[in-house]
Amino acid sequence: MAEIERESMEYDVVIVGAGPSGLSAAIRLKQLDADLSVVVLEKGSEVGAHILSGAVLDPVGLDALIPDWRDRGAPITVPVRKDNFYMLGEGGSIRIPNFIMPRLMNNHGNYIVSMGNVCRWMAEQAEELGVEIFPGMACSELVYGENGEVKGVVAGEFGKNADGTPSDAYEPGMELHGKYVLLGEGVRGSLTKEVMEKYNLSEGRGPQKFGLGMKEIWEIDPDKHREGTVTHTMGWPLGRNAGGGSFIYHLDNNQVYVGFVVHLNYENPYLYPYMEFQRFKHHPMVAELLKGGKRVAYGARAISEGGWQSMPKATFPGGAILGCGVGLVNVPRIKGNHNAMLSGKAAAEAAFAAIGAGRGSDELDAYETELRTGPIAKDLKRVRNVKPLWSHYGLAGGLVLGGMDMWTANITGVTLFGTMKHHRNDAEHTGKAKDFQPIDYPKPDGVLSFDRLTNVSFSMTNHEESQPAHLQLKDPSIPIQVNLPEYAEPAQRYCPAGVYEVVEEDGKAPRFVINFQNCVHCKTCDIKDPSQNIHWTVPQGGDGPNYPNM
Repeated sequence: MAEIERESMEYDVVIVGAGPSGLSAAIRLKQLDADLSVVVLEKGSEVGAHILSGAVLDPVGLDALIPDWRDRGAPITVPVRKDNFYMLGEGGSIRIPNFIMPRLMNNHGNYIVSMGNVCRWMAEQAEELGVEIFPGMACSELVYGENGEVKGVVAGEFGKNADGTPSDAYEPGMELHGKYVLLGEGVRGSLTKEVMEKYNLSEGRGPQKFGLGMKEIWEIDPDKHREGTVTHTMGWPLGRNAGGGSFIYHLDNNQVYVGFVVHLNYENPYLYPYMEFQRFKHHPMVAELLKGGKRVAYGARAISEGGWQSMPKATFPGGAILGCGVGLVNVPRIKGNHNAMLSGKAAAEAAFAAIGAGRGSDELDAYETELRTGPIAKDLKRVRNVKPLWSHYGLAGGLVLGGMDMWTANITGVTLFGTMKHHRNDAEHTGKAKDFQPIDYPKPDGVLSFDRLTNVSFSMTNHEESQPAHLQLKDPSIPIQVNLPEYAEPAQRYCPAGVYEVVEEDGKAPRFVINFQNCVHCKTCDIKDPSQNIHWTVPQGGDGPNYPNM
């Protein structure tokens, strides 16, 4: 194919992703200098369409960015009124008293929110300041300068045939160049992955660790609704099969967020995270809450869980990585949005200073320094051993040792265990099928629990089927020749959207089928595939889930 000719546009700063980090960067840049040209490119059909988070929001990031957010009508109106922690068994539960929990686990002063709606509001604030925001514009490629620096992105390429050739309706997209390019793609973004590999940004750092978070919104019986109540559980149904737990957040309008997180370093390839979530809702405590209610939305996404020791270098020639791309989630608090906002603010301030000094396309060292020494560092360093302790010693041991470590760090600033390491990535933790037994999961009842494809319909996911699959196999033979005999092809189970199937027909060899139309962009396949054979990249702009209030 002949070299594609594209038009280009020049900006001071190009931002990829209209999540909390990207929008915070855009807002802060225009606060600092109204004359800076700033563009935000979002792959979702609208701002917020691809945003999924718990979410209990610590407002510290927003306080620093927009101190008068209350007066500006931010959709942050449900303060946390009560915290509950439970250890579940199959038929019962034990409440963990709040007083024994480390102080940092207290949600007093935090808010139950829809981060999708918070991002929609932040986009309005950004546009009032003069930021250009273009939804439906997936960034499919990085543009490099003569010296190997990132100088821009390609956005808005549409109309390719399934085989990758241009159709009659092909639009080549546009190059958007900037003095700096800020990547706020969230967890495991395809451009972020590229710069991390190209510039070796993870050298000397631990492997990133991940969880799979699944979430449903339920409308429940008003008599059972307790606005502002936050409940977290651990234990059943995962037991020793995997780390993880649940969250139940009572927001307004008789709605609750019901979510379930499975740590992706589990070993048993027969584990089925989605079905663990569905089984969880049949626990007597949860079933009673949801009885008579109805599910109104579903979605899933990966969560970065590696913490302080897994953070890559966040700067590269020509730009920086923001938010969840760096891995800024405080794992025991199950919060990262506040740090995402702080990272966007810090990157903006570094870019503003650099541009003011006549610089461009170099490294924003001031941003890296702020990440490693500022409030984000303070937040993450004191909980840095919680995840590795859980990984090494399981639920019971991890709870006791992690709790002791957090208490000590919270009081003295010193942890008991120094800085523990993560030794393997999540794909490498996957065990061989011969060493495990399949898990018998109850069939969904269609009342409390649902099959994957039915639930995916509640994510409003849509992909144009004539385009190339955005889920790419490095070697098409591996799923059947390697993953099936060795690992019982776990892609059939770890995907929370039913994208991957092994189809066996009478008298024919099994086939690996990718139903990319179902993809909710969670990135689990890119993370957990034991052969690291699946590469997640962006579909054409606007495709994917259309989350309303996640």
